[in-house]
Amino acid sequence: MQLQLGDVQTTALIPLVIRANETKRKNPRIRDMKAVDIIDALKVDTVPYDKFLSHEGVIARTIMLDRQLKQIIKKEPDTVVINIGSGFDNRFSRVDNGRIFWFDLDLPDSIVARKKVFNEHERVKMIAGSVLEDDWCKEVEEKLTEKSVKPVFIAEGLLMYFTFDQIKKMLEILKSHFPEGGTLIAEQNCKMMQKNEKHHDTVKSTNAHFMSGTDTAQEIADLTTGIRLIEEHSFNEEMKKYSIRAKLFALLLPKINNRWATFEW
Repeated sequence: MQLQLGDVQTTALIPLVIRANETKRKNPRIRDMKAVDIIDALKVDTVPYDKFLSHEGVIARTIMLDRQLKQIIKKEPDTVVINIGSGFDNRFSRVDNGRIFWFDLDLPDSIVARKKVFNEHERVKMIAGSVLEDDWCKEVEEKLTEKSVKPVFIAEGLLMYFTFDQIKKMLEILKSHFPEGGTLIAEQNCKMMQKNEKHHDTVKSTNAHFMSGTDTAQEIADLTTGIRLIEEHSFNEEMKKYSIRAKLFALLLPKINNRWATFEW
């Protein structure tokens, strides 16, 4: 199988490889057989994409976001989720309750690649487009009208590749097209990591570059009016449960790891 991906889109291979390798472990913390199937079909060298800190970070963020989404879905069984920059993510299968509707939004080359490995589903729609433009919004708006719910947007491994101006534009698109309100759950990285991206254990193996970083997600909320930061959690909270090395990392470098932040408007 051959896939043609842009520089940033290639970073989608990192969580894909890690989820596949974790699934193959004796006692996996998450299971993603789809990731295993894709990696086996691609026959890629997984070594550059799976290093200790990235592995533990991806598994932590997977567990944390799955948990949060399941809580949201439990409260609103007809939730409509928009997965921004979906890459090869298979989260729908892990959180599906038989009623939610799911949009996978990504750039055209990524959606072409995704369609090669994911089958159509009656409650999952793939949209080729950029979150920095609003062409994709109409389909989501129509589904929200049908469901009468507020949307939940997730952005995993995305905002660090955007400038602050681009993040602001994305937030303003969300506010203007979904004025009744919504939730955005987005991954943040730190300013130090942005400045030292050449030392990142896996991203350095790609041609992608970090374009922004924050000390607190409030910096994102402050980019435009009407966005409220609800909560923020470091991946360290989950990572330190599983190894001494991760506990030491959390203790010695508590502000270095990535974070999940939840925003509402």
